[in-house]
Amino acid sequence: MTVQRFEDVAFGAELPAFEPDTGIENVRRFARAAEMMAGRFIDHAEARKEGLPGAIVPGVMSQGILAAMIHRWAPDAEIVKIDTVFRAPVMVDEPHRVNGVVTDLDAATRSVEVDLTVTNRAGETRVLGTARVRLP
Repeated sequence: MTVQRFEDVAFGAELPAFEPDTGIENVRRFARAAEMMAGRFIDHAEARKEGLPGAIVPGVMSQGILAAMIHRWAPDAEIVKIDTVFRAPVMVDEPHRVNGVVTDLDAATRSVEVDLTVTNRAGETRVLGTARVRLP
């Protein structure tokens, strides 16, 4: 379900969850566009040489995934601020799920606070964030 206006939002509402594309080809496209062609992002073998279990999704891409979650839910929203905590790497070529929940409403500014998480198949939170979003 998408929302168009502040009045469409309820405290505790869950945003529609989705599974972002964290496949190697998509991460490589992002890395090229962001000029972040480090081996740890685009090549599993190179990432292992750095002591990682495989290639990882760049942090800024994870933040973009959180922003995408908001815009999937509220296409006309203005993201005022996103605070992000990286608890563990988001691994390339592994399925992840993005969830969100409305945790605060401010009628005076027509803004909402949303808590967001990226979890892996094992249910481990890899990235979490809080966003302040202004709605029409």
